[in-house]
Amino acid sequence: MDHSAVALWGLFIGSSLRLAMPMLFAALGELVSERAGVLNLSLEGMMLMGAFAGAMGSLWTGQPLLGLALAIVAVLPIAALQAWLSVRLHANQIVSGIGINILVLGATTFAYRELVGLRSRVQIPGLATWTPPGLEGVPVVGAALQQSWLLYLAFAIAVAIAVLLRRTAVGLAIHAAGAEPAALDKSGGSVTRVRIGAVLFAGVMSALGGAFLSLGDIHTFTEGMTNGAGYLALVGVIFGNWKTGRTVLACVFFGAATALQFQLPALGIEVPTALLIMLPYVMALLAVAGLVGRQSPPAALTEPYLQPGR
Repeated sequence: MDHSAVALWGLFIGSSLRLAMPMLFAALGELVSERAGVLNLSLEGMMLMGAFAGAMGSLWTGQPLLGLALAIVAVLPIAALQAWLSVRLHANQIVSGIGINILVLGATTFAYRELVGLRSRVQIPGLATWTPPGLEGVPVVGAALQQSWLLYLAFAIAVAIAVLLRRTAVGLAIHAAGAEPAALDKSGGSVTRVRIGAVLFAGVMSALGGAFLSLGDIHTFTEGMTNGAGYLALVGVIFGNWKTGRTVLACVFFGAATALQFQLPALGIEVPTALLIMLPYVMALLAVAGLVGRQSPPAALTEPYLQPGR
């Protein structure tokens, strides 16, 4: 393999991982939320707010870590609103999620224009990249793994979630809240608390995903920059059949499909640009249609729970 081919493979793998990360953060949060029985269509809005707040925090303070913290702080009220509507008021989870997305899109667009003006891009301080020690000079791998440390945090969180859901009492409660909420209630657990906690966790993860876009990838903010990543994260959970490992693979697959938009022209392969842009969404449609295997969602997903006697 010649030097140019090695460089292209390193670029492709690195781009696939980088483009997958915003989706992966949000998908991991959504996996926990859906396992608890709550569907968050507001992932797109929460990611967008995370990207905006992270960018503004880094721009104002010059410290990307403070921007990252501000992203989480800014998204938590949105997640709390989603939890209140879905869990407390038993509102339609699809309608409330779409409404939040529209609200956040308008709010971030207005705020960005008021705070920054109509300039399309403002460069902001971003998170530094890091390569695992000893791999810097390895062909393909070294270039592919020179990423923001948030990327490695995402995989660490994925492992932690897998362990939590499979081997802990908290994981058992989350499973019960989404599959047999009455059983959890009878055992003394609180379905409401578990579901609210799961939605708030999804908010934190969506904030990290949005902040990865603005702080860990392009180091700027543009209006509507999530560009459907939140919806693809939702599909990643379905594609992964509500399992942690498969959800991770689904998001990386979507990232690779997106990276092909830039890789194929570099290889001299002529493919219509519109077809390449469509590719991740075509894969998503196949997943939603059940053409990638039998889907087994939590039994009580989207169903409100009313305690007996209320």
